[in-house]
Amino acid sequence: MTGVSSAERVEARVLDALAERREAIVDLARTLIGFDTTARYPGDPPRDEAALQAHLADRLRRAGADVELWEADPSELDDRQLPAGLEFDGRPQLVARFPGRGTGHSLLFGGHIDAVSVEPRERWSSDPLRAEVRDGVLYGRGACDMKGGVAAMVVAAETLAELGIELGGELIVSTITDEESSGAGGLAAVAHGVRADAGLVPEPTGFAAWVACRGILNPTITVPGRSGHADMPQPDWRDGGAVNAVDKAMTVLAAIRDLQDAWKHHPEYDHPLLAPGLLVPTLVSAGDWMVTIPSACRITLDVTYLHAQADDDGHGTRVMREIEEHVIEAASRDDWLAEHPPTFQWGADLPPAELRPDHPIVACALGAAATVGRPGAAAGMNSWHDAATFTRAGTPTIDIGPSGFDSAHAVDERVPVNDLVACAQTYALCAMRFTASPERVET
Repeated sequence: MTGVSSAERVEARVLDALAERREAIVDLARTLIGFDTTARYPGDPPRDEAALQAHLADRLRRAGADVELWEADPSELDDRQLPAGLEFDGRPQLVARFPGRGTGHSLLFGGHIDAVSVEPRERWSSDPLRAEVRDGVLYGRGACDMKGGVAAMVVAAETLAELGIELGGELIVSTITDEESSGAGGLAAVAHGVRADAGLVPEPTGFAAWVACRGILNPTITVPGRSGHADMPQPDWRDGGAVNAVDKAMTVLAAIRDLQDAWKHHPEYDHPLLAPGLLVPTLVSAGDWMVTIPSACRITLDVTYLHAQADDDGHGTRVMREIEEHVIEAASRDDWLAEHPPTFQWGADLPPAELRPDHPIVACALGAAATVGRPGAAAGMNSWHDAATFTRAGTPTIDIGPSGFDSAHAVDERVPVNDLVACAQTYALCAMRFTASPERVET
């Protein structure tokens, strides 16, 4: 191969080996999908998380990694991001370390093992927990988000080890729980010391590099009313009459829409890769009986916010206060709500993060993807993902993975098998190239 460097020959060898491992990648993805790791709420029993992690631990040990499994202590984690009552019993985290020469950067491959519910299960064209390949596409819950990507990164790491490719720095493989519900697994990993000079997460990005994401808050606003017989004419509330909490909730919803419009047109919230923050009512409940005027109406919001709106430490306390003040001010113009104001219950706060698009890991990952015929560009994720947790903890981390995002969380979730092979090749090339550099990396 005249004119081809030794590094290029080694890379070609790795790419060929991973192309030959196509079925191995699919088999591992199908195995992972077969474990029921449905995202849980606090108090839910463990599912198959421990069995899945044990399966990966055994594979990675056989490939030569130093593997550790542990159950985190929630009291040691940042409770602003954790749902109340969340426990890790029966839900271990995993970290596997492949040593390098110590002359270059370390790199993290990180992925979550939980997946959203399969419901409505009856609408799937095949069993969502028994993955099938049809016309070159893998179907099953978690196929693209992100058990397919986890399979690709694990096989990439195994292949590098099996071929005897000595990396310049340490390669770390970490699989974690609870991304879909809270990001608790990512917090557990960084608290346990999982860190590197940079990281890759295999979310289904279509080979774009997600370098930024919005934060998330989920408040529940309770709008008070006063119960009474719905069939009976009611006197004024000041004379003891009933007050329909659903009617009063309209004032709160209007205030939320007004604040949404203000965010949309705020000049400081014009982000090159992300949309302005959103305030979306997602759950509304009221009433106890069909002929009883409801005494309360509860509105849960999905709030996304930008890094520019965050506190100095990156969290969303400033956003919380802005929402409360805006709603209370609007409510004060209603006679009933002025005396009986809405109340707020705040859930977890998933803070945003962003990495500069010219960071070395971005160029490395996009360059590797281009080498395997999947060119992409820096982009943003308007939701939230675990890369934010690792980035905030000092490991500059991006998402880069297969296509299929349009089917994530949906019936017949799927991913092209060719994309999984290309992902494994991208991750292996990025590991070889990034860990070869001794230069200091800054966030």
